[in-house]
Amino acid sequence: MNNLLTTISEFVRDLKAQKLRTFLTVFGIVWGTVAIIVLLAFGMGFKRQLAINMHGIGESVAIMFPGRTTKAYEGFGSGRSISLTEEDVALLATQVSSIRNISAEYQASSVPVRVGENIINSLVAGVYPIYADMRNIIPEPGGRFINELDLSERKRVALIGNEVKRLLYGDSQVIGKIIYVGAVPFTIVGVMQKKTQNSSYNRRDADRVFIPASTFASVYGVNHLNNIIYQPKDPTRSEETGDQVRAVLGKRYKFDSTDKDAIWIWDTTKFDKFIFYFFLAFNIFMGVIGSFTLAVGGIGVANIMYIVVQERFKEIGVKRAVGATKRNIMFQFFMETFFIIGFGSLIGFLIAVGITQALQFIPIKEFVGTPEISIEVAMATMAVLSIIGLAAGFLPAKRAANLNVVECLRA
Repeated sequence: MNNLLTTISEFVRDLKAQKLRTFLTVFGIVWGTVAIIVLLAFGMGFKRQLAINMHGIGESVAIMFPGRTTKAYEGFGSGRSISLTEEDVALLATQVSSIRNISAEYQASSVPVRVGENIINSLVAGVYPIYADMRNIIPEPGGRFINELDLSERKRVALIGNEVKRLLYGDSQVIGKIIYVGAVPFTIVGVMQKKTQNSSYNRRDADRVFIPASTFASVYGVNHLNNIIYQPKDPTRSEETGDQVRAVLGKRYKFDSTDKDAIWIWDTTKFDKFIFYFFLAFNIFMGVIGSFTLAVGGIGVANIMYIVVQERFKEIGVKRAVGATKRNIMFQFFMETFFIIGFGSLIGFLIAVGITQALQFIPIKEFVGTPEISIEVAMATMAVLSIIGLAAGFLPAKRAANLNVVECLRA
């Protein structure tokens, strides 16, 4: 403990004696620390925002659309149209064990939606209650989504998108009011909370009207679905789930299960995988750039420590003559190196935190997110600083420890 306190006091005295040199050395570490933290924080913030934007359409969902066969199969020619019904939804729910949630979806485009004299064209979707959980459709406080009772009794109730509400009602309260979908009156039971959504099919959820699937089928007199949406239990095995879905439907409709044009599946989990690997490479690249900047500061520290060793030949000789071991000398110079790097990195960390907090007030979140200092960023920075500290301190400390005592005293 006494040795440590002595080392600290000597280090502080040396810093005071060489203020300009100390400032330039510490500044290099400060700048490098700020660079690596801010660059990695930008990468993490960008990744999180992109994931939020993508998941506006749903969390690990797959949307299945009927198509046309492109392969002959069991005597049937190619070019046959495939249609989906609610019976297929029930079949897939029982036959494909890897599906967690599934919902039918009817759609009617450009339907006039009217409130008094206000009228807009909207997309009307007939869905199951579980649809809201899959598609991240959250009702505003005081409202709700479609429930099982609405579905079983074919109730004329609707949840409207936040843009539909804004255009037709403005800032008025709408729960319990009547809205005309085409010529049919519906009671509004909920309004969707505003969400970020950078991908969709046919129309954004903010511009939609959601009604029970059973009500849609009876009002519009249809039984063919526009699509089926499902969530796999294990998103990492979503491709296998898609193959099982095609196998079940291929057996039912007599088409080759490898014919991906017969049933086209938009698997959003593939984009999650792309985001993971893209940002893994992106953050490594950012980390390398920041590490190079920090390494330059580390080189400056190593050069300064070499100069310090040169200036303190006599001190080292005296310490060795009165009993200090090589290990004591190495420890002293190692500690001085880590004091410089630790002091500079602490200042750099505080500056980086200030920069990231200040950027929270700049309106860039919807585009690139905002920098985020996560545990991963802190751990990566600590690892780089430790490596640079060891590299910058080892050679000067080793040289100091291996100096000849007699030559040091002569100096």
